Amino acid sequence: MKSFAISAEPIDVSVGARRLADDRAGALVTFEGWVRNRNEGQSVGSLEYEAYAPLAESEGARIMAEARERFEITGAVAVHRTGHLRIGELAVWVGVTAEHRSAAFDACRYIIDEAKARLPIWKKEHYASGATAWINCATRGDHAGGTAP
Repeated sequence: MKSFAISAEPIDVSVGARRLADDRAGALVTFEGWVRNRNEGQSVGSLEYEAYAPLAESEGARIMAEARERFEITGAVAVHRTGHLRIGELAVWVGVTAEHRSAAFDACRYIIDEAKARLPIWKKEHYASGATAWINCATRGDHAGGTAP
């Protein structure tokens, strides 16, 4: 299985956690990016994510390989949704295991930050006003735990 994937289906976090099970691991750190109801002062009703999947998955695999090289981790898995998502839905999930928590935290943050900066993923925000706007996820500040991964 791939360590990084783009998915049109809802993310099942238990699948990712099971894939990371390892007797050497003393820590599992996860990041979940959810669709929230506000962004930059506007009320958001829903989001649509689009990705150029072949490039996103190959670049995502590179990010995962870099994390394995930079940090002493035992495993890492990430998945990003595409399609129409409602408020509260999971847009991105990253899981990292390591012998010690510090490496797991550092690698998890590295993966999500690099994914935001490098992956060809765009979101279309649907505002309560009826307006919409397409946004490249990397161009909008830190949305950790928010509308963009």
